[in-house]
Amino acid sequence: MDADRIRLAEEFLREAVYRSRDAQAARHALQASGNPAAGSCGLGERAVVGLDLTPRGRELLELLFDAQRAAPASEDIRTSMTAWIETQDAIDRKRNHFLKDFRSRHGFDRTTYTAENLAEFEAGLARVNAEEDSARRAAAEKLLALER
Repeated sequence: MDADRIRLAEEFLREAVYRSRDAQAARHALQASGNPAAGSCGLGERAVVGLDLTPRGRELLELLFDAQRAAPASEDIRTSMTAWIETQDAIDRKRNHFLKDFRSRHGFDRTTYTAENLAEFEAGLARVNAEEDSARRAAAEKLLALER
C-alpha cells in the first residue's frame, strides 16, 4: 500500500477520534457535574462515537477516495470509523490507567523519580504508544481496503 495514502488514512482516523472526543468531553462534563465519581480515568464511561466529519475530515476523505478511485459505501466508512474510535478509546483508557497506577505508586513529580522509576514510566508509555501506532496503521489499511 502507498505510504502517503496510509498516512492520510491515519490522519482521517485521528480526525474521527478528535470529533468524537468533543462529544465525549461534553457528555463527561455533564455527567461529572451530577456525579463526581463518574468516569474516573477522565474519559467517561465509554466511547462516544460521532460520525459527522470536521472540514478537515471531509477534505481527507476526498483525498483518500477521489473520483479516480472507486469509493467505498458510506456505511462501510462509518463502520470503520466506529471501530477505530472504540479501539482508540480502549487504548486511551489503557494509557490513562497506566498513568494513574504509576503515579499512585511513585507520585506525580517526575523530577523525584529514580532512574529505575523513569525507565519504567517511559517503557510503559512506549508500550501503549506502540500498540496505538500499530492498531491505527491496521485500521488505516482496513479503511483503504474498502475501495471497490
